[in-house]
Amino acid sequence: MPRQLKLYITGVVATSVIALVVTTLLFPVRPRFAIASGFGFLGENAPLAGLAFWIGVTLVASAIPVRMPRGAMFAVSFSTILAATILGGPGAGAWVALLGTTEIRELRGRVPWYGSLTNHAGAVIPAVVAGLVMWPMGFPLQGGPELTKSLASPTSLFAAVVGGAVLFTINAGIVALIVARRTGDSASLVLLGDIRSTATSFISLAPLGWLMSQIYVIAAWASLLFALPLYITRLAYQNYTEMREMFTQTITALAGAVDARDPYTSRHSWRVKEIGGDIGRVMRLGESDLEALEWGGLLHDVGKIGVPDAVLLKQDWLTKEERAMMNSHPVIGAQIIQGVTRLAPELPIIRHHHEWYNGSGYPDRLIGDEIPLLARVLHVADSFEAMTAARPYRMTPLTPEQAIAELRKFAGIQFDPTVVDAFVQTSWAEGVADPGRTFQARPIPMISQHANRPANAAGPAPEELGPHATQATVIPPTGPAPAPAELN
Repeated sequence: MPRQLKLYITGVVATSVIALVVTTLLFPVRPRFAIASGFGFLGENAPLAGLAFWIGVTLVASAIPVRMPRGAMFAVSFSTILAATILGGPGAGAWVALLGTTEIRELRGRVPWYGSLTNHAGAVIPAVVAGLVMWPMGFPLQGGPELTKSLASPTSLFAAVVGGAVLFTINAGIVALIVARRTGDSASLVLLGDIRSTATSFISLAPLGWLMSQIYVIAAWASLLFALPLYITRLAYQNYTEMREMFTQTITALAGAVDARDPYTSRHSWRVKEIGGDIGRVMRLGESDLEALEWGGLLHDVGKIGVPDAVLLKQDWLTKEERAMMNSHPVIGAQIIQGVTRLAPELPIIRHHHEWYNGSGYPDRLIGDEIPLLARVLHVADSFEAMTAARPYRMTPLTPEQAIAELRKFAGIQFDPTVVDAFVQTSWAEGVADPGRTFQARPIPMISQHANRPANAAGPAPEELGPHATQATVIPPTGPAPAPAELN
């Protein structure tokens, strides 16, 4: 376990222990926590019975959480912890959060002991703070008739929503930091990914927890009826994650089928996706952009389905006509997926991942910032992967050092220099000498794609190469091989 993660877990657990002890001593469970309507055998003043009731309900709600795409776990026990905190105070909420959040995975030994400690501690702290926040807003700490009256007041719902927001925010922050330190992602990425996708449900779960506390006061057994909406909420998120996973698997299978046509490109799309995602994280791109890089990376070469095998698998230099066929694959790929609404953000990546920064790329000869940012990111990822893998035209791959040197050499010409700088900070370049760290790319004028080609662009003007060709794409039948950065 990384030292930073170990220190963080220790701090969270220590803070939760202190919070549990202090709230238990200062704010004991409210005497009327176990209101016995419907459970007469428990007695009117049996707070421990009410505590056991809510621990049991929370255990059921927490037993099988849903794993979100970025690694956070979603459970509907949020509303039951909030209800217990409303009824019993911060001390009761802390104990319900501590004991009630036990998962089946823990009982089966699938969660390491420090993981269990962290999960429970991460639930205790938010419950304590939420209880203290709700105290001055209408919920007496020590219960009695005042509690029953306060539960029926209009301000109690507002107090419950505020307390729920506090509960959710603190828990989300703790979980995001843990997941980030475990996976290497930034905490903001986890928050904007997994946590943001569950925020809307937590907004609805707060009033639900308030309703459960209202019904519990009237008839404790009736609060169990809320098991159905809680189950439906959990089922909705399970379906969401399963559908997303199925969608990703389908895209991965399609990309694998494309790569399988050429034995030299096996898993090429998967590696490009991984490299592109790492570059995006270094550049601190948002969750939606990272998802677009993931799926765009997998699908960037899907248009090669429309390229004949005689061209795709040719081991000799391509003619102008053959190169034109090969260069059509970004347009074909965009045409293939343009009918899939869910993949609309990936369309610019697929169409423009072979545009050059100086405007001599294809298919639209965009220049500089006219090229979509994610397409510029994927262009670097695609080129590095191609240079460091065997190809029919170059059986000996470049070393990572050589590939980085090529990226630096063509920065400002073929590649966005900012993206190249981000790439050399990823794990793919870790431990590799960066021969061009001090290289300053020559600035190029930001001109329209329909204007004349900038004077500092490498190679002949596209017009010299025929009506369908560009400098980046024409490989003559004979003559010296082009720079490795061109062969992607």
